[in-house]
Amino acid sequence: MQNSAIALPVMGCGTWAWGNRLLWGYDETMDSELQQVFNHCVAAGVTLFDTGDSYGTGRLNGRSEQLLGQFARDYQGPQGDRLCLATKLAAYPWRLTRGSMVRACAASAQRLGRVDLAQLHWSTANYAPWQEWALLDGLCDLHEQGLVRGVGLSNFGPQRLRQVHRRFQERGIPIATLQVQYSLLSTYPVTELGLKDTCDELGIKLIAYSPLGLGLLTGKYNPQTTLPKGIRGVLFRQLLPGLQPLLDCLGAIAQARAKTIAQVALNWCIAKGAMPIPGAKSLIQAKENTGAIGWLLDAGEVAELDRVAAGLDRVMVQNIFQSR
Repeated sequence: MQNSAIALPVMGCGTWAWGNRLLWGYDETMDSELQQVFNHCVAAGVTLFDTGDSYGTGRLNGRSEQLLGQFARDYQGPQGDRLCLATKLAAYPWRLTRGSMVRACAASAQRLGRVDLAQLHWSTANYAPWQEWALLDGLCDLHEQGLVRGVGLSNFGPQRLRQVHRRFQERGIPIATLQVQYSLLSTYPVTELGLKDTCDELGIKLIAYSPLGLGLLTGKYNPQTTLPKGIRGVLFRQLLPGLQPLLDCLGAIAQARAKTIAQVALNWCIAKGAMPIPGAKSLIQAKENTGAIGWLLDAGEVAELDRVAAGLDRVMVQNIFQSR
């Protein structure tokens, strides 16, 4: 049973690309279409928007939160009362106290208008475990002081999650969500660490970020197409040649279902019991994403996708902050 007062939808929307020039090519001329993305998603029932106080590039740091706050204030359509503004507070090396987390959330709330779900952006367990407890205590303080409606984590593995859950339980504070990199190209947190079972046991909703593998699982790219510039292009050149069996499997199911490859890949996450939060920079992408809800792959289709994905030679690089 979900232990948070926050109403969590079947699918959310990630906003990493809103303000990020380095990886996603953002510029201010996109803002009007990003507002259309927001409006469409909310009307379609995609009411959780995930951002972070570190999202943006250079002087645009915080831009994602600013845009999301503006769009939320301007929204007049249906489902607005179910809107959940979720942000991730970075575990910067200079954030060392519980008070630093409270101040960070206050700055995010100023940009967003409010924070419904505050999450620690990553675990420091792999390199500075002593830092993490103060930041986690700060998350608890946010909840106790009524500054947020729920708290969550990101990039935590089951061992660390159980430790944190015990700490939060002592203060009577539930962990609403945990997000990890999870897709057909990144099954490690679930298949190898057993994270989904732990989340189910503790009453925590698992959120799948990067559910389309940075775009590799959209079916729009192959080794002969023009690839994205920069880091994504380098990664695509490494992974695309070995992905054809999975893309073929996704394509066959998509054709039989009269869906797109991306919609099948997103629905796989939903069928696994996770909430995918794909990003969208255009209304076309947003409409494709929302076409992944309202139906469900059957057990045979899921099993076949699992089998093909397990046989791939190369998979997505794991987040270096993912703890065990």
